[in-house]
Amino acid sequence: MILSDISIQRPVLATMMSLALVLFGVISYNRLSVREFPDIDPPIVSVSTILPGANPRVVESAVTDILEEELATLEGLRTLTSISGEQSSNITLEFTLDRDIEISAQDVREKVARVRNRLPREVLEPVVAKQDADAQPFYWLALSGQGYSLLQLSDIGDRIVKTRLQTIPGVGRAFIAGERRYSMRVWLSPTALTARGLTVQDVEEAIRSRNVEIPSGRIESSQREFTVRSLGELKTPAQFADITVANLNGSLVKLRDLARVELGPRDRKSTRLNSSHTDISRMPSSA
Repeated sequence: MILSDISIQRPVLATMMSLALVLFGVISYNRLSVREFPDIDPPIVSVSTILPGANPRVVESAVTDILEEELATLEGLRTLTSISGEQSSNITLEFTLDRDIEISAQDVREKVARVRNRLPREVLEPVVAKQDADAQPFYWLALSGQGYSLLQLSDIGDRIVKTRLQTIPGVGRAFIAGERRYSMRVWLSPTALTARGLTVQDVEEAIRSRNVEIPSGRIESSQREFTVRSLGELKTPAQFADITVANLNGSLVKLRDLARVELGPRDRKSTRLNSSHTDISRMPSSA
């Protein structure tokens, strides 16, 4: 053969050709694009549940254990991990590669709906979401401003910043870490409740029944028709303070007689980024 004859007659040339082939192979391997490798993402579905006011132990026994017991019977389930924290339960389910993500998510929804009546009445509706294997926040934007409170900054971030970020091509989801939403806070006085023989449940029921808008029907005539709207939703602290909680022997007990009502954040326990720090890589992913 010509190649073998040349290699025997010219060993130096054969050696140089072999070294060149090895060199080109090493260079090509180092420059190999990532997209040339197969992109394998296992089907992952997450179940997030909120139980307001509950500690991690209560969340685990009343929510996480019940959901895990039912979800563990899913077909094609590879791993099931759960985290029970304060007021929240997060369950992550990883399925085998032969399972379709849409079918897996639908199966999870059916399982959660089956045990919904076994969960506490106060629990919020569980959220079932499809999740990518590498779907983690990769960009944090700190929002600060002179003369603005955390409530005002959260409102600006939700109405303006978050809305514009969600419209950027390629952005999957934008969320606000450590936000504080406006809420009406009622600080009850135990002494005032005891003196009138009332309980916290009485106050809660009074607020729940009076702070609501319900359909009021229509007014019809031969020529016109009007829709009646009942303005039952309260918006100011004064309106909440004027709620009648009970009628004791003809004396009306108002909420202002039992508590202090003020506008404040819904949750005071929130994690936020300190604007004086420039390194945000150490910020916990759960923030």
